[in-house]
Amino acid sequence: MRLPLLSPAALTAEQKPLYADMKSGIENNFKGFKAIADNGSLIGPWNPWLNFPKFGGPVWELVKALSLSPTLPRPVREIAILVTGTHFHSGYELYAHVLVAEMRGLDDDLIATIVSGQKPASLQGDESVAYDAAYALVNGGVLPEMGYKRLVQHFTLQGAAEFINLVGLYCAVSVTLNGFDVPVPDEP
Repeated sequence: MRLPLLSPAALTAEQKPLYADMKSGIENNFKGFKAIADNGSLIGPWNPWLNFPKFGGPVWELVKALSLSPTLPRPVREIAILVTGTHFHSGYELYAHVLVAEMRGLDDDLIATIVSGQKPASLQGDESVAYDAAYALVNGGVLPEMGYKRLVQHFTLQGAAEFINLVGLYCAVSVTLNGFDVPVPDEP
């Protein structure tokens, strides 16, 4: 880990409101994995964002925009996030979203196949579209026209926009986690 965890008592005036908003958001919306240390410090991507609120504040606003009232089905979202985390070999992201995917009802074998970098043969419909689009997006270049049309057909234009921005967000999350060498917590 390249950044020490920020203790709530050591926060600057600029960091305090961001900390309060992130802590509340985590407690209310990000369940099933460890994101807050026993002393109240935020872990995962929240610590780097809190260390640099000029960047972390806007990213947190995007997280809230994409997470608090999503229109995409939860399994579709988790498949997109797992494909993205797998592409970047992002340990904390995979740790958190494997647990969330299990809570959302995704089968362990399906999750394991995605995390191994392969498309599960069992994926159908929306979930297959999600895998293909996320895979294409994280592997660079323009999303193929057929993939874009399938996103819009399955999720509407608004849903396709949400999906594309979700993958972009988790690319940024993965790079943040990897750049600051954020570890997986020792305990769940």
